[in-house]
Amino acid sequence: MNKSFILGKVGVLLALCAMFFSSCENSVIFDGEGDCQVQYRIKFKYDKNMKFADAFGNEVTSVALYVFAEDGTLVYQGNESGEALASGEYSMPVELEAGKYELLAWCGVGDGQSFSLPTTTVGVTTKEEVVCRMNTRIENGVNIVDEDLRPLFHGMTELVVGSEPGIHYQTLSLTKNTNVVRVVLQQLSGADMNEELFSFEVQDYNSYMAHDNSLKGDDLVVYKPWDITVGNADVNAEVYKSNVSRAGTSVGVAVAEMTTGRLMADSRPVLVVRNLLEDKVVLSIPLIDYALLVKGNYNKAMSDQEYLDRQDEYNMTFFLDESGNWMSSSIIINSWRVVLNNQSMK
Repeated sequence: MNKSFILGKVGVLLALCAMFFSSCENSVIFDGEGDCQVQYRIKFKYDKNMKFADAFGNEVTSVALYVFAEDGTLVYQGNESGEALASGEYSMPVELEAGKYELLAWCGVGDGQSFSLPTTTVGVTTKEEVVCRMNTRIENGVNIVDEDLRPLFHGMTELVVGSEPGIHYQTLSLTKNTNVVRVVLQQLSGADMNEELFSFEVQDYNSYMAHDNSLKGDDLVVYKPWDITVGNADVNAEVYKSNVSRAGTSVGVAVAEMTTGRLMADSRPVLVVRNLLEDKVVLSIPLIDYALLVKGNYNKAMSDQEYLDRQDEYNMTFFLDESGNWMSSSIIINSWRVVLNNQSMK
């Protein structure tokens, strides 16, 4: 075969390759086909929990994703809900030109039963306007929440979009904003408990969340139980001998369950239990201080805020004496028995 013919063929092939790569470099995002396509997809991760395991597919039911340009203006919005999120492989495609962006996600709002998001307009809405409000009802001028709030999640991160062909993933980590507070009262006298005898509430100022997940506004919200269960239980007198009265090892029990918004280390939510029959306060304690009592040695490297964000369930057991008063020498928090020496925490 003629040498000049072979060199000519090689030249043609090199020219075609140059044209191919040039067309890829000049392609618009999501235009073109095959290897020329430039795609960016957002993956969501919820491993900011006490198991340090990704629970996004099991816990998150809806996603509202907002993309903002460098000047803070909304340029793209995407929504997804339902079974697609539970696949374990879910990612949301975003159509963006090359540049720097900021991603904001509010997840779990869904049908708006528990939380509400504002109406947004691409090119107009700013990130500071994409706040999340808890839905409350007004009772005697006070914001009341007495339902099991849908789990709410927040996430924010930066995204740099380039022009390199291929599928590119950006992970957005989420923080859970809702917490279940379960209060157990044990009447150690052995007397039966009545669900109408006690009232339970958590008082806080956390129903209005800014775009960066900080708390905004100063409206008091009172969380009340969405479920109260009463009954009797047998306890081991040897384990609880410092608390069990002469009535024996059968105790009356009342369990109240409440769901609150995000708990902040620098805030002062208060847990209050009242005896309605005697019109007196049984206990009134700073919830954050007590929740952090069982942070423990394994979690000491965490900041208090990280611990509160990872922990989404707080179980607190209080012992009442024969007069229905709180025996404040000890309580049980998340299965840890805590002996209280600092009575100033009451």
